[in-house]
Amino acid sequence: MNEFMRAALDEAKKGLREGGIPIGSVLVVDGVIVGRGHNRRVQQGSTIKHAEMDCLESAGRLRAATYRKSTLYSTLSPCDMCSGAVLLYGIPKVVIGENMNFKGPEEYVRDRGVDVTVLNDQECIELMSDFIEKNPGLWNEDIGQ
Repeated sequence: MNEFMRAALDEAKKGLREGGIPIGSVLVVDGVIVGRGHNRRVQQGSTIKHAEMDCLESAGRLRAATYRKSTLYSTLSPCDMCSGAVLLYGIPKVVIGENMNFKGPEEYVRDRGVDVTVLNDQECIELMSDFIEKNPGLWNEDIGQ
């Protein structure tokens, strides 16, 4: 696992410690983390604070050219909403920790020109599967089921 996915995983664990859903994300530009986030739907009573959305918000307003040279790391495959943000801002590369527990619209994003890499990292898989097993209602709420 590289340093950026490790940072995303650290964010996921932070969210779990806060009582939330353990998904984390970081935005990297030129080898530097410019945004960090984790799923805060529970903590903030939010409908949209998925890890990727929290990460993008923490990065602040960036120029379009900056997004076009960035990479988004997420411990779990981004959902439709978060994948839409990737497309909206022209983020060219997404690295996913795992898609065994949930698979977002990866093929659609690829078809739109985004380089998508799935690591299927065992630590990411186990963190999410353990959470889903213990919190099925909360998980289903998070993915809109």
